[in-house]
Amino acid sequence: MSHLAEPIQIRNITFKNRIIKGAMSEALANPAGQPNQLLFGLYEAWAKGGLGCAITGNVMVDLRAKNEPGVVGIESDRDLAALTHWANIGKQHGMVQLIQLSHPGRQCPKGLNKETVAPSAVPFSPMLATTFGTPRELQEQEILDIIQRFATAAKICEQAGFEGVQLHGAHGYLISQFLSPLTNQRQDQWGGSIENRMRFLLEIYQAVRAVTSDQFIISVKLNSADFQRGGITEDEVISVFKAIDAAGIDLIEISGGTYEAPAMAGAKADKRKVSSIAREAYFLDFADMIRKQVKCHLMVTGGFRTVKGMNDALDSGACDFIGIARPLAVETDLTDRLIAGQDVRYAVKPIKTGIPFVDKMAIMEIIWYAAQFKAIGQGKPANPKLSPLKVFFGYAKGNVKAMIQGRINSRKQA
Repeated sequence: MSHLAEPIQIRNITFKNRIIKGAMSEALANPAGQPNQLLFGLYEAWAKGGLGCAITGNVMVDLRAKNEPGVVGIESDRDLAALTHWANIGKQHGMVQLIQLSHPGRQCPKGLNKETVAPSAVPFSPMLATTFGTPRELQEQEILDIIQRFATAAKICEQAGFEGVQLHGAHGYLISQFLSPLTNQRQDQWGGSIENRMRFLLEIYQAVRAVTSDQFIISVKLNSADFQRGGITEDEVISVFKAIDAAGIDLIEISGGTYEAPAMAGAKADKRKVSSIAREAYFLDFADMIRKQVKCHLMVTGGFRTVKGMNDALDSGACDFIGIARPLAVETDLTDRLIAGQDVRYAVKPIKTGIPFVDKMAIMEIIWYAAQFKAIGQGKPANPKLSPLKVFFGYAKGNVKAMIQGRINSRKQA
């Protein structure tokens, strides 16, 4: 029997197979950050396609800090009924759902929020500085508030019926910003040594565990590297993995990169060794190494395209789950097909508009797929031939509207 079809249990939750949909930005919520029928339709399509588990896209713990328009936010039980409906969609089809809780920190487009905050006031590289402004350094009381926001959101997720949450500690978001010496230049207990820089992540984990039940799954997405000179070192990464494992984390998803070095979009794939390319997944070699260091379950996402590659990865013991993201945006029934022995049908290729500065930011790797999600949520088929240029101009128009509305709201609150 294919390893992909084997069930596995975390705490008392059974995953019916080893395939997990990795988080992708859906951008389908209304301006108030509330889940809606588009999201419900999208996740029902994946559930009907046989997924063992779906990890949602970014769900903000603070609606004052959105990474883009259309993100869901959980700050209170305001939307408990809608969240409960969402959770029940998975239960009806035997699909575990983990809500990815996130705070973007500095990674917010200019004008979208009243301000952006981060561990330190570190500007972006010149290429991205026109899009992302220099953040304000967080005060300690604000750090403590954000920690409690993660806990509040997780508690509500459990009340709604979700099986667990994933803490987004990768891709240059706030937890990742605390971990990296490039973006965390603090001199207090939250910065300096790796022990101090990982304090934010560990405090969030402990706060979430304190307000949820023993059967609630807590996972985390972590970078194997940020692929930036002067960034977090491999030894420091290993120490973070070991520390969160010792704290009791249930599952670690291994990823890599930031907006400034987007390995998560496959941008670093061409620099891999031939032996690594043959194994398909971008971060499988790191998983091999870290498997010897931690006891928790591991998930590798990025690059898997064949049933053989996925089964070989599971058979090697390097990971317990196969994460698949972009292929599921155009093949909602992919899980059933993989378990039946059929490979990914549509090869994932870089999404290019032909506009150099846009294509360098890898933003199309997010918004093109979000356009597919909207169609699926409306009950329409995905379109693998959708024009990236058309998607970009639609996104730019929507961003301008959101920024104007954000400024209007800020003036009203002033």
